[in-house]
Amino acid sequence: MATPAPPRWDRKMQQRLARGEEAALGELYDRYASLVHGLAHRVTDDDDAADQITREVFGYVWENPDAYEPKYGSLRSWIAALTQRHAVHRLRQYANRGRTNPDVLEARVREANTAARADFIVTSMPAPLRAALELAYRERLDYRAAAADLGVSEDEARRRLRLGLQLLSTAMEPDEQAEASFEQSTKRGER
Repeated sequence: MATPAPPRWDRKMQQRLARGEEAALGELYDRYASLVHGLAHRVTDDDDAADQITREVFGYVWENPDAYEPKYGSLRSWIAALTQRHAVHRLRQYANRGRTNPDVLEARVREANTAARADFIVTSMPAPLRAALELAYRERLDYRAAAADLGVSEDEARRRLRLGLQLLSTAMEPDEQAEASFEQSTKRGER
């Protein structure tokens, strides 16, 4: 997972894309292509479809840079949501052509929605919680080692991990409950 871009970077990137800077699209592609392709492949389970969706998403971003609204979230989250919509649309096209079983389609759509919520939650959570989770799950550090790396007490590292996991668990809940739980957990995490 790419490191979330700061909001200022998001706005500058959007401005560069709006001016038609091809280099900006290249930078955006370098930063997010693996995210887009991975999400598309997770939903469609098809390399060719994931490649096509990746092209479609970056084509859309190039042609519609003003469609991104920074006040609603990060550029990364917006691109992930675009990818999820394109991939679900592709799945539904397959279903209409009889290529996909409706039960398989709905399972993949649910999985895509869960993945999109989890991605949004991770990129939106307070930086201290995100840092603790990344150390624990990417670096495979226990809470003691994470505490040492973060320069906090072991109790604080455990607290951050617990809150981060609580936030992530909301990705598995139905949409309405997830939003309420996310807001409630975020308020607890910012104390």
